[in-house]
Amino acid sequence: MSRYRLVPTAAQELILLEHCTHARFIWNLAVEQQSWWRPGRGRAPGFLEQARQLTEARAEFKWLRAGSQMVQQQALRDFTQAMTNFFGGTHGRPSWRKAGRDEAFRIVAMKPGHVHRLSRKTGEVWVPKVGWMRFRWSRSVPERIKSYRVNRDRAGRWHIAFAIRPQPIPASGRGAVVGIDRGVVVSAALSTGEMLTAPRPVHGRQRRLRHLQRRLARAERNSNRRARLKLAIARLKAHDTDTRKDWAEKVSTNIARRFDIIRVEDLRIGAMTRSARGTIAEPGRNVRAKTGLNRSIQASAWGLLVRRLEDKAPGRVEKVRPAYTSQRCSACGHIAAESRENQALFRCVACGYACNADINAARNIAAGHAVTARGGLRNAGPMNREPQLLAP
Repeated sequence: MSRYRLVPTAAQELILLEHCTHARFIWNLAVEQQSWWRPGRGRAPGFLEQARQLTEARAEFKWLRAGSQMVQQQALRDFTQAMTNFFGGTHGRPSWRKAGRDEAFRIVAMKPGHVHRLSRKTGEVWVPKVGWMRFRWSRSVPERIKSYRVNRDRAGRWHIAFAIRPQPIPASGRGAVVGIDRGVVVSAALSTGEMLTAPRPVHGRQRRLRHLQRRLARAERNSNRRARLKLAIARLKAHDTDTRKDWAEKVSTNIARRFDIIRVEDLRIGAMTRSARGTIAEPGRNVRAKTGLNRSIQASAWGLLVRRLEDKAPGRVEKVRPAYTSQRCSACGHIAAESRENQALFRCVACGYACNADINAARNIAAGHAVTARGGLRNAGPMNREPQLLAP
């Protein structure tokens, strides 16, 4: 997807919100139909049957007929694809969409003249029932666009994403291998010795966020004051999210260009950031400390960095079991927990080799070795070669 910032007028924004409402309504109806299905009841209605039902509903309800038929049909196609992904085991079951959170719709069958440039920083796109709408020409728009998606985030910003298949970044061709160790203090430590840290929110913004959250907790539900506070909180969080995404995009592009093989730890981030709150019968322990750790992990963009590397360097990202990578000496291979003196220093008790702990772990990951519980080495993937530590 190639995303750009939309700049709708007040009248255009009302029509866009109607499109989002219709798409969400059709999606939720499809979810409700699917929830009725049980084994033994026959097949749930497919896309063709749902499209026929949509035609009948548009003929009966004037408010639905006033909307774009393309927007409503594409909501059904999106749901059909979501169910296909669910039965294929690649995604979860489609769930309900909520106003204020899921504001989006999709347009297909674009013509060549539906997107054009007005000036150096401004372009126009044709939206059904809306007409020509301006967007920021922040970079070149790809040719032969067939579809796009319009969405509104919680901060009230509109974006348009043109559906394209980006070309992967070519490898350097030098056979270079790099290992990446992800941490909380240092977001990504490379086996070359580089230490990269994702930008964190400044103290003033964090204090402002806590203040707004306390005010939100006292605000009356469904009030205008509560809506204004939620928008202010969303704008603060959106700024931090955009900064983190920008960092991950630049770092992943740089790594994909410089190295042929990229090895990372195979971390289960979802399980690592699971809440420790527990239940009333069995309450959790150290809940506040675990909550702070979860926030630090999410702020380090572990998953986003690896996901973008896989997108930009398909087939060149290998995942290594993380067991004992921080306790193994990258110089002699000796494994001992005592070698990790503290968070930042690794000093091997066997050979005396000293190094930054994160970089030592990254070099073990780059070697492609996973250490078993019995201390044996096991190759992590098809590549079996030591890393070449190249200068950045």
